[in-house]
Amino acid sequence: MKVQAKIFVTLKGSVLDPQGVAVTKALHAMKYEQVEDVRVGKYLEVVFDVENDSQAHELVAKMCDQLLTNPVIEKYTYELVEVLA
Repeated sequence: MKVQAKIFVTLKGSVLDPQGVAVTKALHAMKYEQVEDVRVGKYLEVVFDVENDSQAHELVAKMCDQLLTNPVIEKYTYELVEVLA
């Protein structure tokens, strides 16, 4: 089955996010004072073929742990969507 993984990567809460701080300050300067905090991350879409859901979950976890994220400072979540032909 063909699967698309939608992967969301953000810095861990304990890691300073200078880009997020800059965006927060810019939003406040634009009078969006209700904004309390911004965390900036990245979004990836990966399409691949697997035999079943468990293989898909295993593959995404390996890709994220080995290349797509820095597990020391980043965390990730993902969702899988079956790609229909």
